[in-house]
Formats: sequence, structure tokens, C-alpha cells
Amino acid sequence: MDHATKPYRSVLYIPGSKERALEKAKGLPVDAIIFDLEDAVAPDEKANARALLAQTLAGGGYGDRVKLVRVNGLDTAWGAEDIAAFAASSADALLIPKVASAADLDTVAAIAPDKDLWAMIESPAGILHAEQIAAHPKMKGFVLGTNDLAKDLGARFRADRLPLMTALQVALLAARAHGVICIDGVYNAFKDEDGLRAECEQGRDLGYDGKSLIHPAQVAITNAAFAPTQDEIALAERQIEAFNQAKAAGQGVAVVDGKIVENLHVATAEATLAKAAAIARLEG
Repeated sequence: MDHATKPYRSVLYIPGSKERALEKAKGLPVDAIIFDLEDAVAPDEKANARALLAQTLAGGGYGDRVKLVRVNGLDTAWGAEDIAAFAASSADALLIPKVASAADLDTVAAIAPDKDLWAMIESPAGILHAEQIAAHPKMKGFVLGTNDLAKDLGARFRADRLPLMTALQVALLAARAHGVICIDGVYNAFKDEDGLRAECEQGRDLGYDGKSLIHPAQVAITNAAFAPTQDEIALAERQIEAFNQAKAAGQGVAVVDGKIVENLHVATAEATLAKAAAIARLEG
């Protein structure tokens, strides 16, 4: 499936040290999995988690789900070994924590030259250098670390995320400028369905591709929020049809539901249909 149309609605963190969770993830309707060797694994479990995850990924069973391995940072005792261990694995990419500049990625790319890289954007430096990070030749995706970011900023928790809005938009601008996937941060209250839905819809409306999740209970709401609705699909089809008819009649624009439809609206409509088709294939 093409990188551009592949859905990344739900991106679930799974601790690399928990065999049962790794097994369960094979049956969850998520678009991508972050196999976490960093925050989710205690220091004395790091080596065991690395070995277990390597063995688990070698065994397969994750289907079309995108497989991201979040390694420990190179400034830790485990980072270099993590990167080396998964450099030639079936993982689709390595997710690098606390990326502050493009130079951080050069060091990783030297150890794993054949692997795509994703970056955790979770610090003020990461946000301020997001454009150069997105421009790195190995960079394929951003995951926002909004908890770390809020901590570093001294920002307060607000349901509207106003204190994080500049950071969320700067990261997204950088990602879009360089064709990089951009995944929103986690929603911490995993039993609060209404709060999750509202934050998913906010991220979707900003332009994010999907949301990172900390619990399987969050998957269904997130998948629904980041997928085109039946109404959006129907509108896209009508816009394309009206525009094609207008073009055939020698006109440059069409009108649908009292609104002008131009080339750019057709491109958005086509992207909506491509995304819907890709989701249907995944779920088929």
C-alpha cells in the first residue's frame, strides 16, 4: 500500500517487555504499533525486552500493521544496542526518542543505514528544529510526545490544548512541508471516551494523520474519528462528478451545495476517497 494513502489513524504503544501484550496486538484493529523499548520498560528489563521483541518480530503475525520500534536514546546505555538489534529486522522503521535536531538522526542512520526513521517530537528544541528534522532523508514520520512537551514548557493541562497549539501546528507544518506522516500525542485518561473523541476530532481537524494510543480501549473511537464519514465520502464523489461535468462543458469551476468546487477541492476529494478505499482494504 502506498505511503501516501496508507491509514495511520490509530498508533498503539505496546511495551516490548510484555509477551501477552505483544501477542494480543496481533489481533487488534490498529493501523500501526509502536513496540516500546523506552519509557514502558524498566531499566533492569531493557536487555530482556530487546531479545523478546526481536524474537517476536521475527515470528511475524502482525499483518498489514505498520511496525515501529521505539528504541532507547543514544545517550543511554541501551540505545546503540537497540538500534543495532533492529537495523535488519522486519520493523518498518525505528522511532527515535527526544529528537532535538537532524544531527541526532545522522548518528542513528550510521548504525542502521537501511532503516527508515521516525522521530518523537517532544521537546522545545524538537519543535523549534522540526523543519530540519522533517527534511532528513531517512525521516518518514513524527509522533508528538505531548506529555513531555507540556512538562518542558510548564504548560497546564486544558481540554482545548491551547497551551500546546503552537507546538502542534509547527510540527505539522514541518511534516507537511516534507511529506512526513504526523501522529498526535496520547490522551491520558483512557476511560474517558468523550474526552478522547474530542481530542481526536481536534487533531483530525488540524490535519494530523492519526493519534498515538496507550490502551486498546481507545482504538475504536480513534479509528472512527480519523476515517472519512459516509457523508464526507458521498460529498467527495459528488464534487468530483460535478467538476468533471463542468470541465466537459468548458468551465473551470463547479458548484455543489451552493459552494464553489475548484481543482484544489477535487484533489482533497480524491484524497478522501483514496483514504476510504485504503481503510476498506485494511478492514476487509
